[in-house]
Amino acid sequence: MTDRTTSTNAAEFADHLLRELAPQVLGVVARKCGDFADAEDAVQEALIAAATQWRAAGVPTNPRGWLYSVAMRRLKDRARSESARRRREKKVASEHAHVQPFVSPPDAELGLMADDTLVLLFMCCHSALSPSSAIALTLRAVGGLTTAEIASAFLVPEATMAQRISRAKQSIKSSGVAFHMPTDDDMVERLGAVMHVLYLIFNEGYASSSGPELHRVDLSAEAIRLTRMLRALTPDDGEVAGLLALMLLTDARRAARAGRHGELIPLDAQDRSLWDRQMISEGTALVSSAFAAGSVGPYLLQAAIAAIHDESPRVQDTDWPQIMALYGVLTRMSDNPMVALNHAIAVAMVDGAEVGLALVGELDTDQKLRGHYRLDAVRAHLYEMLGDDARAILHYRAAAEGTASIPERDYLNLKAARASGRC
Repeated sequence: MTDRTTSTNAAEFADHLLRELAPQVLGVVARKCGDFADAEDAVQEALIAAATQWRAAGVPTNPRGWLYSVAMRRLKDRARSESARRRREKKVASEHAHVQPFVSPPDAELGLMADDTLVLLFMCCHSALSPSSAIALTLRAVGGLTTAEIASAFLVPEATMAQRISRAKQSIKSSGVAFHMPTDDDMVERLGAVMHVLYLIFNEGYASSSGPELHRVDLSAEAIRLTRMLRALTPDDGEVAGLLALMLLTDARRAARAGRHGELIPLDAQDRSLWDRQMISEGTALVSSAFAAGSVGPYLLQAAIAAIHDESPRVQDTDWPQIMALYGVLTRMSDNPMVALNHAIAVAMVDGAEVGLALVGELDTDQKLRGHYRLDAVRAHLYEMLGDDARAILHYRAAAEGTASIPERDYLNLKAARASGRC
């Protein structure tokens, strides 16, 4: 192993450790100081210091204690009088040029509890926050991502994301929510929001809505990690199990979803030998156990559909009648127009493209879906099934103009070009 490889592995290990420890340390600092915003700022400063110094000097013996001590030192610094601020900052800058050894506080003093990260997760999904703010704050406070990383993931300037996170923290502070695990009633009330935020984070990671990358593995992996923690907290909740299963069964196909140059490969053209069988086994087991317990909800139904795809050895073996039936139940349970659009695709695979096109036509008046590029993409696919290449080309091109994802745009333009070649 070369020195460069050793250095890279050490840096990756430090980054992974920081991401794992960030919510743990934030939890105890927030409980100790009683102010989430101040605690989060202090921990972020400690993470930045660690990211620089651990790569150069190595990970300390007690990394958790190191982060805690630096964060608490920053809080104490901020608490000093304004008149001494300039002198204090100069002194702190000098001290932190080379962090002096310290006696790590014992774990008892840290008071790190297994549910601290989940407390943060529920706090970040407070009803006072919009979904976009909840996602940003969750990734920052619970996922350990920097503001720059979050801004990059959502293709906005770092300053814009910093303002969004700052406003979210202020909303948390203004709401007066205490740092503790929600009561049973509050947990039930917020559980749906928590699952929704995790679902959105996963989707943005698995199929980036804009930009040059097809995947953001850091986001999808973080969503899976957090959902595992939520599952451990709520082991009897079938919908949490369904959400985790859906993520696993979907992410299992990631290696086959992109070509050598990052181009999108649709499900029916993927090399299924590249699918992660271990993730598929875990996901299908979760689906089976949740159904056996009598729990049926939207996430579990979507997971069941994903399981049917994943368990089909060849695309022609896909049990489309069963998928159509599950989507039928899902459309009655959910008002999500994307579910209705997927139902139309399943119907087309069973009853023919003309029937599917009729169902797609019914969605033209849906306010949530009006103008969405996926309407054109599905129409193009169904017209192609009918052999109507002229109409397929029009809709493929319209869909390509409507998406902000570069790999998806390139794929749709390629489909239009191939259809043009047949005309």
